[in-house]
Amino acid sequence: MAQIYIGMGSNIEPMRHVCAGLDALYRWLGPLAVSPVYRSPAKGFVGEDFLNLVVGAQSPLSLAAVRQGLRQIEFQHGRPQDAKKFSSRTLDLDLLSFDEMVLSDPLELPRAEILHNAFVLRPFAELAPHWCHPVAGRTLAELWQHFPQDATLQPVALTWSAPST
Repeated sequence: MAQIYIGMGSNIEPMRHVCAGLDALYRWLGPLAVSPVYRSPAKGFVGEDFLNLVVGAQSPLSLAAVRQGLRQIEFQHGRPQDAKKFSSRTLDLDLLSFDEMVLSDPLELPRAEILHNAFVLRPFAELAPHWCHPVAGRTLAELWQHFPQDATLQPVALTWSAPST
């Protein structure tokens, strides 16, 4: 079983799509660890604020199967297949890490945005403070402690519970 962490974001009906995304991930992966949720401004384009969080799960699937499954969930929840990198999203699911794997191709693991974006690092550090970034060599708690504090992150209450099966 691989420990995976997924960054989740939405800025189109974000509360509805975050909850629907969590439901879909739960049905697919089983029990989830869910970070606190933060509202942050759109980055790289003008758009509505995003809700962002990090989800942890255990998966017996291969890296390729996890990537494909995340894309399918995005598409099932209204993400256009030709969506631009910097654009509004119903649901954005980014694989942040897959065990301690370090890759640069066909995707980057762990994702660089962990070290550069407060809306990823803060919820990830709150969910898994002792997870050691395999490239930076520091725990997420240490990385967040030394990160420039971002006043634009606003906590948001999320009311979600795992769907009954």
